[in-house]
Amino acid sequence: MFGSGGSASEKRRRPESVLGEDPRWEWDHGSAYTPPPDCRMQSPSTDSMKHGRTVDGVPDLSVVIPIYNEIENLVPMLGAVRRALDPTDLEYELLLVDDGSTDGSRELMRRLAQEDPRLRIVLLRTNSGQTAAMAAGFDLFRGRFVVTLDGDLQNDPADIPRMLEYLQEQELDVVCGWRRDRQDRAFTRKVPSRVANWLIQRFTGVAIHDTGCTLKVYRSWVVRKLHLYSDMHRFIPALAVGTGARVGELVVKHHPRRYGHSKYGIGRILRVLTDLLVVRLIVRFSKHPLRYFALASVPLFLGGSFLAILGLFRFDPERGLSLVERWENHYMTASIVMMVAAFNLFVLGLLAELSVSVSAYFARTGQELEEGRGESLVDRSL
Repeated sequence: MFGSGGSASEKRRRPESVLGEDPRWEWDHGSAYTPPPDCRMQSPSTDSMKHGRTVDGVPDLSVVIPIYNEIENLVPMLGAVRRALDPTDLEYELLLVDDGSTDGSRELMRRLAQEDPRLRIVLLRTNSGQTAAMAAGFDLFRGRFVVTLDGDLQNDPADIPRMLEYLQEQELDVVCGWRRDRQDRAFTRKVPSRVANWLIQRFTGVAIHDTGCTLKVYRSWVVRKLHLYSDMHRFIPALAVGTGARVGELVVKHHPRRYGHSKYGIGRILRVLTDLLVVRLIVRFSKHPLRYFALASVPLFLGGSFLAILGLFRFDPERGLSLVERWENHYMTASIVMMVAAFNLFVLGLLAELSVSVSAYFARTGQELEEGRGESLVDRSL
């Protein structure tokens, strides 16, 4: 467990807090220590996960929870997470990322953070979307394993230990939750989700039933390699496969929303469609892109060359093959257009190859071209 329980008289004298008992009586280790960057790439052994040991003060688990106008769900959600993780003896941190809430969630989160040393909060300046909130959390986590979880109490934190165990047993790098029995409205949530999942499977080739489920478990190295923008949180399984991760799924519980209302609807299908092409390119062409661009430029180059020959030479049965005195305009125009297109494709391939090589270099050296992907959006981190 996370600290000694104390005597019965001590428990009766413990001060009350927003969470009930003051968590400082049970969680007395604090969270001010900042580990060196090279420690964050390590993964704990199964034995250390079972016994809650840490190395160099780095927690076993970071739970990243995007929050947007969830004031009624915050306290019960955090209580559910504590009840799920306390019995495991895992050392963990809770990282709440507020996406510009306007209902008082920020003020409540500040109070909770003062009472709970394992709770860290990140405040985004404006409402930037779930992807930006997750990216900010991915920049600031410290654990060897990462869990992402919705803050609306529809995901069940009790599934987290089971998913961690499944990840270890199956030697996976990412485990995605599968809400097989969704407790949502059919037209506004279930139907759009099924259409989006079908499209994502078809375009990316990653056979995950529920890519939109926020409840996922990752090894830290996978999160380090994910660069999220736009609405890319929906495509995390495909992006993870692109990094070389082994991805699996596990059926999880799903509850009806108790408070508030959903921020998603049928319009998200259009956003999925606009991002699918980008994800497909990332997944398929992230390694040696020059080969693909060069392969595409070859037919254009050959076609342009053929048209150039047709425009320059004429065949006469009496005189044979002869050079024309004047190159015909339509052959010349078509040939030049195809040649220029082939050259542009090849140059794009060179630029893509250079970009991939530079990214790989910075990944190997533990650096990044832009430190803190969510930094420009973050108001403060507490």
